[in-house]
Amino acid sequence: MILPPLSLYMHLPWCVRKCPYCDFNSHTAGAAPPKERYIEALLSDLAKESVNADGRVVETVFLGGGTPSLFSPREIERLLDGVRDNLALLPGAEITMEANPGTVEFGSPSGYRQAGVTRLSIGAQSFDDELLSTLGRIHTSADIGRAYMDARGGGFDNINIDLMHGLPGQTVDMALADLSAAMDLGPAHLSWYQLTLEPNTVFYARPPANLPDEDLAFEIQRQGHALLTESGYEQYEVSAYARGGQRSQHNLNYWRFGDYLAVGAGAHGKLTSDAGIYRYQKAANPLQYMLSQEAPESGVIMTALDSADLVFEFMLNVLRLSGGFSEEIFLERTGLPIAQLHSAATSAVEKGLIERDADGYWKPTEIGGRFLNDLQSEFIIEKV
Repeated sequence: MILPPLSLYMHLPWCVRKCPYCDFNSHTAGAAPPKERYIEALLSDLAKESVNADGRVVETVFLGGGTPSLFSPREIERLLDGVRDNLALLPGAEITMEANPGTVEFGSPSGYRQAGVTRLSIGAQSFDDELLSTLGRIHTSADIGRAYMDARGGGFDNINIDLMHGLPGQTVDMALADLSAAMDLGPAHLSWYQLTLEPNTVFYARPPANLPDEDLAFEIQRQGHALLTESGYEQYEVSAYARGGQRSQHNLNYWRFGDYLAVGAGAHGKLTSDAGIYRYQKAANPLQYMLSQEAPESGVIMTALDSADLVFEFMLNVLRLSGGFSEEIFLERTGLPIAQLHSAATSAVEKGLIERDADGYWKPTEIGGRFLNDLQSEFIIEKV
């Protein structure tokens, strides 16, 4: 089997406040989160992950959270030095760090840039102050603009802005105003995704009033997509738009079913070897994670993916790509025969959700793209 590209995900779990829609593994920081102890645990984890890397080159790094910008530039530099000390990092690798406008001032953007971060992802979510309050965000729309300009002044030319749509009480005009405000700043990349009510969140237990219905949500998405396209942003994934070719290489590796190392509380990893394809996960609770890394053996369990898992997980990811995927990459990334793809896709083809061209390239149809969850569920294979 041909080994896919390898990335590294590093999780920094604390936030100033937990947002009511967030289902990520994040925890309220409190007055003094144990950052020094956590950094030591991450460095220990990196040393252990070097065994999993087995000399392979790491092509991208993503510092996610939580809110990584709660950590100072010096602390981020320590972590990135640890990456270079333990792993073969590609020269010029894309290194992304998430930052919230309300916390990016904790350390200067120029400090993060000098520490080795090459790409900043700013969690704006909306430019409407009332909606920001509804979402539980700690920043204002003015903070977003300041954070962006500080990042540009600090040496970042590859910046993503995260925006949400389908928000409580949001109209088409309000959603387009958010997009226009973001584009006026001139970011290289926009992540524009719909609010979903995920289990184990406050919004799931107590849904906010006046959420857009299905028709309004679709109209927001349709008109927003047209505005982004007219403004020079190319959609390359369901919720990702880039201009000037500045796509997120780290996220593309996920969507193309690449491999990734997992470092940090709750981080998930995927590895390919001659013996098969495996997934693993670190302890989610920060304290349990730190204790596990302070022990001689971390005790991480690798779970092998069987053929049914591989088909579903491959399709779950690649169907998000606007350009579809080739049969060649299915063969390379799963090691399964093409006939298994054809068999698994039979029902979706018959329902008009996916199509294959003469060159063996697969892509969701227009209706398949609109009802992507339904299309993805077509590839759940019941195990006997």
